[in-house]
Order: sequence, then C-alpha cells, then structure tokens
Amino acid sequence: MVKIWDYDINELKKTEGGRRIILERMINYGPDEGEKINLSEVKKNWDKLQLFTLQKRLLELLIWGKYISSRKSKTPFWM
Repeated sequence: MVKIWDYDINELKKTEGGRRIILERMINYGPDEGEKINLSEVKKNWDKLQLFTLQKRLLELLIWGKYISSRKSKTPFWM
C-alpha cells in the first residue's frame, strides 16, 4: 500500500478527498511495488491535485503531450 504515515488509510478510502490524498502521495512519492496509478483518476482530479512541480510537468507531458502549467517568464532566456 502507498506510504501514508500521517493518516489512517482505511478512513481516507471512504471519502473522495481522502482518495485524492492517496493519489497525490502515489504520484509524489511513487506507488509501492505492484501498485499502479489509475490514469482516469488522475485526469478526473487533475485541477485539484497538489503535486510536486517536476512530477506535474512529467505527467502533463505523458498524458497530454505538452506542458499545460508551464510558467511564462517575464524576461527573455538570453538575459
């Protein structure tokens, strides 16, 4: 099972918000051996997930083929 050290995992599974926390932990810290991250759940909860920046950008690239949340720089890259 995913590493949940600060919540009771059985209680989390009962609510939608709890299942979202489990999904966030699986993405940010990696699922345990043999576990898989459900793609449809990731897409469904995408706007609500609080992910680390690198994980979020990688998933954007893998799922949609482009970066959605890339920040626009105010200064040109050559300056």
